[in-house]
Amino acid sequence: MTTASRVRATYGAASLNGEEAVLPSPFPRTMGPNCAGYLQEVVDSGLTVDMIGRFEKNFAAELGVRHCIATPGCTPALGVLAAAFPFEPGDEIIVSPITDFGTIQGLCLENYIPVFADTEPGSVNVSADTIEACISERTRAILVVHKTGIICDMDPINELAARHGLFVYEDVCQAVFGRYKGRFAGTLAQAAGFSFDSEKTLGSDVGGCVVTDDDELAEALRFIGHSRGGEMAPAGFGRIHSALGYAYRMPQATAAITLGQLEIIQPQVAQRDRMIRLLSELLAEIPGITPLAIPDYMDVYSCWMAGFSIDPAAFGCTPAEFAQQVADAGIPGAGQGRYYLMPQACTFLHERAGNRTHQFAMPPASRTYRYSAESCRNAHAFLRNFVRWSSFCEKYEAQDCELAASIVRTVAERNRIS
Repeated sequence: MTTASRVRATYGAASLNGEEAVLPSPFPRTMGPNCAGYLQEVVDSGLTVDMIGRFEKNFAAELGVRHCIATPGCTPALGVLAAAFPFEPGDEIIVSPITDFGTIQGLCLENYIPVFADTEPGSVNVSADTIEACISERTRAILVVHKTGIICDMDPINELAARHGLFVYEDVCQAVFGRYKGRFAGTLAQAAGFSFDSEKTLGSDVGGCVVTDDDELAEALRFIGHSRGGEMAPAGFGRIHSALGYAYRMPQATAAITLGQLEIIQPQVAQRDRMIRLLSELLAEIPGITPLAIPDYMDVYSCWMAGFSIDPAAFGCTPAEFAQQVADAGIPGAGQGRYYLMPQACTFLHERAGNRTHQFAMPPASRTYRYSAESCRNAHAFLRNFVRWSSFCEKYEAQDCELAASIVRTVAERNRIS
């Protein structure tokens, strides 16, 4: 593909431009009543107010953790975590296969090797069983993704990791303030990364953060991610860089907006939870349609993305055609999302592994790696028949859930094989 023919991906409100919708859209976002005031504080102070520190303190308190380290986005949040690890090039990190590129970017930049555990059959998430099959002598950590807001079953995963001495951390970009057995997502392992991008549940302009209860890790994250690995040398020399670091600091204006959004997030998450449970019940009544299963251990489903699977034997159209008809009928952002399968979507990994370049050279790699749809067959099979819409939001009311289910039912009946 030439640069002239390349079609770049879009994000946030731009990704929904041109959508003809009869259902609520996240945009324009509902803004916290204090957002404008906090922004004005930044301006009035001449950029001297510590809005970043205020956001970090409040978010940590709301979540019940010791440390929050604010970043410009979710990709930098997970990237600075990868940079702070004391691992070596060629070390392996087990990762969920159904996710976004931001989950693994930092791993690749630090020359670690992402090893994708398969999902459970019929599920969007990994489990302790699928992870265990991937553990090797080079495994150093497990990065779990709570895709769509469905929280992975973390107790068995943590028990498995403890037996093998592995670090566990969470990608909570789609599950902010979801609850697992009474505990918030993001507090279920040793660290977690969050997203506050405009389209996410806690939507700011951009933004993200890392949370942890580990004092040493928090200091490493600030040193690597905020101070660029720079420290002051003795004898008046000035700054030296004793580690390769980054300027992953959240902007003051972003912190102001995110702080304001934090103040209204809890009732919004509660509304999402109520509405996705109602919508799931309605979708489950449609023959050939299976909504994402909501595990019993989830007290609160902080749903960012609604979705369902279709039985291809029940309909005379392809899953892609089914998804397009749903979108045309007025569900904004409806589509398949097959690009979420990272072993297939990250073609650069396939190329590097095949050519044994970068971290895949031996050494530092200890074996040959392969990345394709076939390397995670359960995940691949799931996404083939999965339809989702990433425009599900707290604006949904009961009548919107009924309308969404009616749209899906109409498309199902139109294409049903009699």
